[in-house]
Amino acid sequence: MVKGVTRQHFGMLAPPSLTRRHALFLDFDGTLVDIAAQPQAVQVRPDVVASLRALHEALGGAVAIVTGRTAADIDRFLAPLHLPLACEHGARYRLGDRSGGVAALRLQPVLDALRPLLQRHPELRAEPKNAGIALHYRQAPQLEALCRQALEGALRCVPGAELLQGKCVLEVKPTAVSKGGAILRFMDEPLFTGRVPLFIGDDVTDESGFVVVQSRGGLGIKVGDGATQALARLESPPALRAWLAGAAAALAGPRLPRAAAGEGAR
Repeated sequence: MVKGVTRQHFGMLAPPSLTRRHALFLDFDGTLVDIAAQPQAVQVRPDVVASLRALHEALGGAVAIVTGRTAADIDRFLAPLHLPLACEHGARYRLGDRSGGVAALRLQPVLDALRPLLQRHPELRAEPKNAGIALHYRQAPQLEALCRQALEGALRCVPGAELLQGKCVLEVKPTAVSKGGAILRFMDEPLFTGRVPLFIGDDVTDESGFVVVQSRGGLGIKVGDGATQALARLESPPALRAWLAGAAAALAGPRLPRAAAGEGAR
């Protein structure tokens, strides 16, 4: 059995053996990679890319990244892979040659509110995205309340926006999007339709995804501790990486036709 996985780990189920009938959805930070002090400081192990490449082929292309990151971030970290992707919490998506998403928010009130805050506290980091903006306070967790107050005040002037809490990050995003909604979109696509969905994530931002896959007869898998609606759990990102490697090895052999969205496809 993979280290970090037990039959009743944390009082929950162990992840199942992956089969060719599954569709696999994966968060990035805290899941595929360990959380780092700064978003750009994460390290992607070579075995992660190798496992994802093998699983993408074994599952006929039904492997997608569902993340709060931008597409540019994910493509850089997982190069040379070019996987199906729901980024910015579902505000943007990519499947094969198709991509799209919701309209960008009018963020000027947020930027105006953040400017003096960032000047006073350089340990904070703002991360502009295509559809929203994230404020990281990992280097100054004592400033969480101050960050929240500034963003909540600014949001009164940004129609269609909401504040999302993550691990030492507050994110302004469109109200109409979520990781669960992104997974539902994928499950209605021919590449994913009829498969048993698994979604693996570590954060409160992943909870909507757990609910969706379990409503479709699949399984949510929580990485790490903490309350969750997922029914299964893995101890840590290293435990997940070991599970992915084991699944890739077990599924090696005759493969389904490879989807056009694989390595290097544009």
